[in-house]
Amino acid sequence: MPQEIRAIAQTAPQWGQCGGIGWTGPTVCPSGWGCSAVNPYYSQCLQGVGNTPPPSSTLPGTTSVPVSTGGGGGGSPTSTAAGGSGTLIPGNSFIRAVEDPNFHKYLQSEVLGTASDTVLGEPGNAAQFVINSSGQLVQQLSPPLYAIVEPRANSTVMKLKVTWSTTPATSGTFMWSGDTVEWSNPTISRPQDNAWLVCPDAAGNKDLYVNLGPYSYNTPAGCADETIHAYTGSTATA
Repeated sequence: MPQEIRAIAQTAPQWGQCGGIGWTGPTVCPSGWGCSAVNPYYSQCLQGVGNTPPPSSTLPGTTSVPVSTGGGGGGSPTSTAAGGSGTLIPGNSFIRAVEDPNFHKYLQSEVLGTASDTVLGEPGNAAQFVINSSGQLVQQLSPPLYAIVEPRANSTVMKLKVTWSTTPATSGTFMWSGDTVEWSNPTISRPQDNAWLVCPDAAGNKDLYVNLGPYSYNTPAGCADETIHAYTGSTATA
């Protein structure tokens, strides 16, 4: 293969993937484009940006960067993760809670970048999202991940767990109401389509559930009522 063709083959396309855990493709972006880390699993070629390292992670084989939770002076918590989250891609949104006890915890996968439980976590690991025209909540990775709400077993079940899948959801619709994320299903009646629950699992992960009951009433033991909102700052902040 001629040298010029080889060089082109080793350059990622504009807006294409250029890095991340397990990535074996090209890591060089076209002239005028930089490789920007979205999360430990996905870096993307963006126009006019410099190369940025992946955000902090505690995955095996990666380096953990401490994240400060403030204290002392009583100020708001601030992230000190190197570089914070990846730079927000135009058209995407971060999604975060805005109430205690999960103030400014961000939507992500429990195991970053994989089809695992949906959790709220630290800003440095915030994922990026769109809600597409089909009502799918999509975590913008390569390949993308889709939010799946578990089926309701019976009428006594009042919370439904949310997970990530490599295939789109077949029931239920996500939507924006202003900057608030809602979910609805024509077979399920809910007092509020924007009511969510965050319930820690045995390991302390903040699992996300659809709340089928009234907001802030009959809250399941150990859970917290939340609404979750789009945030379009350049990086996720605490």
